[in-house]
Amino acid sequence: MPAAASTQPAIATSGPSSSGASREARIATHSHIKGLGLGDDGLALPAAQGFVGQKSAREACGLVLDLIRMRKFAGKALLLAGGPGTGKTALALGVAHELGHKVPFCPMVGSEVYSTEVKKTEVLMENFRRAIGLRVRETKEVYEGEITELTPTEADNPLSGYGKTIAHVVIALKTVKGTKQLRLDPSIYESIMKERISVGDVIYIEANTGAVKRVGRSDAYATEFDLEAEEYVPLPKGEVHKRKEVVQDVTLHDLDMANAKPQGGQDIMSVVGQLVKGRRTEVTDKLRGEINRVVDKYIEQGIAELVPGVLFIDEVHMLDMECFTYLNRALESTISPHVILATNRGQSTVRGTEYEGTGSATGIVAPHGIPLDLLDRCMIVRTLPYERDEIREVIRLRTKVEGHLIAEDALEKLTDEGIKSSLRFALQLLSPASILAKTAGRNEITVDDIAETEVLFMDARRSARNLGAGVFAQPKQPADPAAAAAAAAAPVPMETS
Repeated sequence: MPAAASTQPAIATSGPSSSGASREARIATHSHIKGLGLGDDGLALPAAQGFVGQKSAREACGLVLDLIRMRKFAGKALLLAGGPGTGKTALALGVAHELGHKVPFCPMVGSEVYSTEVKKTEVLMENFRRAIGLRVRETKEVYEGEITELTPTEADNPLSGYGKTIAHVVIALKTVKGTKQLRLDPSIYESIMKERISVGDVIYIEANTGAVKRVGRSDAYATEFDLEAEEYVPLPKGEVHKRKEVVQDVTLHDLDMANAKPQGGQDIMSVVGQLVKGRRTEVTDKLRGEINRVVDKYIEQGIAELVPGVLFIDEVHMLDMECFTYLNRALESTISPHVILATNRGQSTVRGTEYEGTGSATGIVAPHGIPLDLLDRCMIVRTLPYERDEIREVIRLRTKVEGHLIAEDALEKLTDEGIKSSLRFALQLLSPASILAKTAGRNEITVDDIAETEVLFMDARRSARNLGAGVFAQPKQPADPAAAAAAAAAPVPMETS
């Protein structure tokens, strides 16, 4: 899937110009999509948030968004059906942007389920669990402050007569309200050494688990050097020993993997075994049932909150009958994400039923290649081909996102190409035309650049016509050497635009 579906936060940079340049460097197919482009009344705006056209489909997705936010979309699925290049993936990404980064969004393609390592249903269930979030609120007892003293106490090693071992470590933590001295276990000292903590650092230690985290360097040392890569933080307020609420967002798949892959020991054989073992781990239903019981217990106690996300399955017609029956069961589960499907097929054979048809190997033919029992659960939204004005607006928007300058007549020619071949092909010609313009010493894309790219690159229809006419076929070698030389010297006919 495109990188735009990613929900990771962008890395902050020091200046606005550098951050803008880094954003422009990451241009993907759907970089211009920022949402569904709906008004406050739920009606689609003509062009907003990167979306152009598809008004009825966007308004339908807006209603589905409201159902998802009200948590009334469980047990159903949204099916986006339309031809190639009509904005199905863009609609799903728009839904993901509208939900925000706090709601899990898991995109996948139908062909991902076919693996030699794990079962098809296991891959589906993994992605189902990735799309279900768990927001855990914990109140932890922590010791927080700036380290003013860090003194390890050594003792004789009882296992051998040589060397010393750490018996305990004494640290002093300072906050705005006071100072407290702590006597800690040697294992916590090992964590302190791993975090490279020294006097002057602000840390916090969890009382229950003994986990140590370095927050940063105290801002009292900010004037120590003229230039360094440290992050300075203010002195913590309140007492050293305090109760702190910590909110963690995880997915059920994270919990599955944490319990299915125990870390093992710290000896060399355990480490080598973890490195060598490269196969995917298949999580058993028994383990998932145990995790679900623990999650239900946390939800009843008010410690955790379930956040159903969105699972987007593109090219859903690539799934087979086994996967479709599994989807039926998974949609009825009490712990189920919201499912969005997309397909560009009309009447199509359901995969896995090729030998179940009447009298031949045609299989079961169903709308969109999806069995009727699953299709009954779907709310189907149709995407329509783009009109001329919409194609022009999309191309204009892409030139702005990619940072190109284009003449009006060149924009019209690209629009004609989008109508004649496809919108995707017209957008793909933008970057090559920009390179040709820069090679010729111009900053603006002209009609000549577009015409040259159309000669250099062919769309699918022209390529198919050439194949049908035998232009790409290897000519048969004549027996006469003179005729062979004449055939080699003759130019190969090519179709031009």
